[in-house]
Amino acid sequence: MNSNPSVNHVKGRDFELMACDYLQLQGLKLIDRNYRSRQGEIDLIMLDGDYLVFVEVRYRSNPRFGSGAESIDRRKQSRLLATAARYLQEQRHNATQAARFDVISIGAQQDIHWIKDAFQAD
Repeated sequence: MNSNPSVNHVKGRDFELMACDYLQLQGLKLIDRNYRSRQGEIDLIMLDGDYLVFVEVRYRSNPRFGSGAESIDRRKQSRLLATAARYLQEQRHNATQAARFDVISIGAQQDIHWIKDAFQAD
């Protein structure tokens, strides 16, 4: 088995680092990165003032199929919500904070679009 990460995985990690650096420059504090549970993965978990922010990072090399943010359908949102709920169960000290779901969409020119409160639990 090849232990080298795939090219897409390495690119994804690079874009997550770019998004993390960008958000830290905006004043957010990194809490966790690549949190995984049975439900899915959350790219970045950050603190923005009193808000615990779950961040999904999306990259699109070709805008023909829509932005990265547009690729987060209801199914992906449900998985992110379930993963965030699991995180809050495990990290009870964060469970009382207000939370939101942000999306960082990175385009082919490495332009960053930050969508605060991109979606909410129904």
